[in-house]
Amino acid sequence: MSHVLFVCLHNAGRSQMSEALFSRAAGDAHEGRSAGTTPAERVHPEVIEVMDELGIDLRDRTPQKLTREMAEWADVVVTMGCGDECPFVPGVRYVDWELEDPAGQDVDRVRATRDAIDRRIHALVEELAGATGS
Repeated sequence: MSHVLFVCLHNAGRSQMSEALFSRAAGDAHEGRSAGTTPAERVHPEVIEVMDELGIDLRDRTPQKLTREMAEWADVVVTMGCGDECPFVPGVRYVDWELEDPAGQDVDRVRATRDAIDRRIHALVEELAGATGS
């Protein structure tokens, strides 16, 4: 089982969508979590709306502050716009996904970001399955 941590600035959009889509795609084979360098108070409403379209409810999610312990837990850290604020842990693989921040965007743009994340998630799950033989 691989542990994947998804990190963005506020843990209210991209990283929340990534964690939810990863959990759905990976099932019990891998574990995902998410965090932000400067967490917001809540998940962005436009993100909740586009995830509802897929039957994924993010209303009860609370943005989390990124800690060094979280990064140490991970085998892979996927960053999305947090730059140098993410702690570097030797031996952990880092991947940067350049994705538009959905905050304040119209639903069509947030949907496009969600779909881009979903494609990357499926590729990541396939890669992890090949690496672990699961």
